Amino acid sequence: MLRRILTALALIPVVVALVWYAPSGVVAVVLGLVLLLALREFFRLGELSGLHGFPVWTGVASVLMIFSQWSEGQLEVHPLHSGVELIRNRLFWMLPLDAVLMIFVFGCMVIALGSRMGLADILPGMGVSAAGLLLIVFPASYLLRLDQIPVTGPCWVLFVLVLVWAGDIAAYFTGTLVGHTPLAPLLSPKKTWEGAAGNVLLSLLVAYAFAGWLEVDASTLMVVGTIASIAGQCGDLLESAYKRGAKIKDSGALLPGHGGMLDRIDSLIFAVPVVWYYVDWLLRNRG
Repeated sequence: MLRRILTALALIPVVVALVWYAPSGVVAVVLGLVLLLALREFFRLGELSGLHGFPVWTGVASVLMIFSQWSEGQLEVHPLHSGVELIRNRLFWMLPLDAVLMIFVFGCMVIALGSRMGLADILPGMGVSAAGLLLIVFPASYLLRLDQIPVTGPCWVLFVLVLVWAGDIAAYFTGTLVGHTPLAPLLSPKKTWEGAAGNVLLSLLVAYAFAGWLEVDASTLMVVGTIASIAGQCGDLLESAYKRGAKIKDSGALLPGHGGMLDRIDSLIFAVPVVWYYVDWLLRNRG
């Protein structure tokens, strides 16, 4: 427990400073490194479960996806007024997200058909590779879109980070003190419904506290906070399912007291897109 607290105390100020002060390109690079570390752990879980994927190719596609999300955010922040400039921009440095997915699909096909892997490994290999890209990198990459929202972008990123951090803390202490009803005993025996409720309640308070700072309706943001809290907890349980399948406790040992990188960001992965789609809807309706 002490190592867990010390690690959090060391990392949280660094993350907050990065979000608040670093340019979007730096945030993109750091997020890319974090997701590549999480992917490495994910493929290790796959190996332990008997699923041999394409980690190098999935890593390449992940970098392309990060670049795509960053460049899409740049295009929204710095709109181009000339049609010629827009075409030139898209051809030479913009990579649409659907193009990244198609590149990934065709790459998987080439690897499956061109390598010497056994026929019985082709479908599991493509499956675990697609799962890594779609269940980890794709949803988490929307953090870059949040970060690049003009003026309030870093505030929204801090909101989703604090929401997840506070929810995790509330779930831990509520579950430890009063938890007795198992939430998903086959996946995570220590998680309880009481802990899940504590997570949601503190997330509501975080949303209420941030509403004034973000200048949005408090009741609406509290609904979004509740949905993001539930999505984050589902992400936590999903990662528990990966680990149960691989018969290990943690995805790695990178962060003392926290396990691996995937253990640390599992809730954040699915909370991010919930907040992004709300902000996207908010901006479109304000416009």
